[in-house]
Order: sequence, then structure tokens, then C-alpha cells
Amino acid sequence: MATENAARRTGFDHFEIMEPKALDKILPAGAVHQGLAVKTRPLEPLVLEDVINGPEAPACLCVLDQISDPHNLGAIFRSAAAFGVGGLVLQTRHTPPVTGVAAKAAAGAIESIPEIRVVNIARALDALGKAGYHTVGLAGDGDELIGDAVSGAQRLAIVMGAEGSGLRPAVAKACASLARIPMQPGMESLNVSNAAAIAFYETMRSTRPA
Repeated sequence: MATENAARRTGFDHFEIMEPKALDKILPAGAVHQGLAVKTRPLEPLVLEDVINGPEAPACLCVLDQISDPHNLGAIFRSAAAFGVGGLVLQTRHTPPVTGVAAKAAAGAIESIPEIRVVNIARALDALGKAGYHTVGLAGDGDELIGDAVSGAQRLAIVMGAEGSGLRPAVAKACASLARIPMQPGMESLNVSNAAAIAFYETMRSTRPA
């Protein structure tokens, strides 16, 4: 479906032409369509074991433990693309689907960062550990600073907890180490997407040659 002007810009013929207001009513609230709407099936998420045991296993992954805000999810996709994270591991339940809200916040990163869905985060961390990944959970009471925790790791998985509650106890226990971001006294935590960006930057800084 497309508005008349948008259809003309594409150079294609196979559109149902409609007024902009009619297109607005069909799409979810807040959707940014620029006059075009196409209905597609979602891509199948990747299987963790296929990714980490394959010949081109990424050096760094991010594991999200029940992130609930699609804006945060999209922002983490965007930071992952900026700092070279090779994929996001998400739970099949208790994590928002990748919709237009998340895609808008991701600013194009949805198309470049693989989405990997797992049933159980703790078991996924066990599988990552067996595949040679050093699993680092972000926590305010972590024993190490994030820069020290990621330094020297050949394969790394950064684990981020949910907004507010942070890492669940079983997930924290499954991590090889817990690390914190140094902050000024009086401030306990950061927004999860900001914390992810800092962790990704520290990872890139510690693994990329000067």
C-alpha cells in the first residue's frame, strides 16, 4: 500500500493507492511509514548453537535477560552495530518482539545485527561458556570494573538485566563474572541501553588493536 506520491517515487506499479490518513489508520500507532507499507513475514531467528559453533562465530554477543521496553531494545541493537557486537541473544518469552517501535530506535541496525532467540537464558549462558565465551553480567554490585572484566577475552558475551530489576539470580549465577560500570556516588544505575553502549565500547576498546 502506498500514497500516490510515494508510489510514484518508487517507480513500481503494484501498490494499492490510498490517502495518507487512511494509511495512518491501518498501521500501528507511531509507525513511521513515509507513505509506504508492505506486509511481510518476520525472519526466522537464528539458533544459538548454530551461531556459536559455526565457522564464523562472532567474537562478541550480547545476552538480554527479559528487557521489556522496545525503545531500549532498539537502542541496544543500534549500539551493537556501532561497536561491533555480533548478535543479540533474546528470550523467546518476556522480551518484546522486534516491531516498528524497536526498529525506529535501532536506526537501521535491525537489518545488520542477528537476532538469536533462546528458551532459557541460564542454559544459553552455559552453552556459551562451553563454546569458549567469557560471560560477563552487568550488575551494580559486580566484583570487577567492566573494562577489566572484558580485557583479554577472545570470545565474550555481555549479559544485560531487565529495566529496574536487573539480572535475575539464576542468570547472574550462570555468568562467569559480574562487572560494574564506575559511577559517581549517589547514582546507582544507568538506563539499560546506556549501560549496554558503555559495555560494548569497553569491549571494542580492549579487543581492537591500537
